[in-house]
Amino acid sequence: MPDQTAPMTLDEIDPSLHAALGKVPRLNLENAFMLALIGRASRLQPGTTVDGVERRVVHDGSVRVRVFTPAEANGSALLWIHGGGLVMGSAAGDDRFCGETARVTGAVVVSADYRLAPKHPFPAAIDDVRAAFAWVTAHAGELGVDVDRIAIGGASAGGGLAAALVQRLHDEGETVAAQWLFCPMLDDRTAADRSHDARNHLVWNNRSNLVGWRSYLGAEPGAAEAPAYAVPARRADLSGLPPAWLTWTDLELFGAEDAAYAEALAGAGVDVSFDVVGAAPHGFEVWGEQTEPAQRLFVGARDWLARQLSVRSGADEVESLPPVD
Repeated sequence: MPDQTAPMTLDEIDPSLHAALGKVPRLNLENAFMLALIGRASRLQPGTTVDGVERRVVHDGSVRVRVFTPAEANGSALLWIHGGGLVMGSAAGDDRFCGETARVTGAVVVSADYRLAPKHPFPAAIDDVRAAFAWVTAHAGELGVDVDRIAIGGASAGGGLAAALVQRLHDEGETVAAQWLFCPMLDDRTAADRSHDARNHLVWNNRSNLVGWRSYLGAEPGAAEAPAYAVPARRADLSGLPPAWLTWTDLELFGAEDAAYAEALAGAGVDVSFDVVGAAPHGFEVWGEQTEPAQRLFVGARDWLARQLSVRSGADEVESLPPVD
């Protein structure tokens, strides 16, 4: 068991991730100038295409989405939300992941851009992804999508936004087929607990986490109450939410909050599956997407998603896998 009071070292990391980890830039988000620069630079991130998948970029009013349609689409869809600590990142950065997910699962993948904090604090981002979901349902006919077979997923901050969006849509009476959460950023109280600073987690540490939550909430994290849908881990009643798949690593800052959310979902009667990856820092499946641990994770994750989005012959039910321990 790693010493949680000592800074994380390379010796704790799976050697197959070392080369990719060495290319991850070290960002000082506590520097206001750098934070603003990173936010602006995120819009310049290049996209990419995947063989066998049509990609188109849609600007429709305030909605900005990238649509990935596989050659053998099956009538299902995934609304995907990118990560970046709520202060950086763009949908274009996940083009390869979204294209490959569309190709493997047969789902039309709609990847949403959203406004970034601190320039655009809560509720800008959640409102933007809510609008993206509305766009998918409004254009379901032309997309060839069954509105009852739409999942919502995301990574890191996008995973937190996905969880919050699922909660909001549930309360609004909308149907969501599944929630697909990669290392989600769920709980501002983690940032408020400064004892995590000593660990100095690689890739995303608690000092950066504090900047992300403070920028998004427009206030210090860890207050007694948080606005509805701002902090998904704060929600008391999780009953009635759709099946959930989560992943996190045993070394990352979000491990405890992700495990707690998975347990809370299961306790509320939600069908929950999860995959805990060993010896990997936060977001390894993004910056190390070509590594063996990331590819192994993708196989299980996409298999679960495909099963959730598949309709059994003669019924309106979906198949689910047993939890991954």
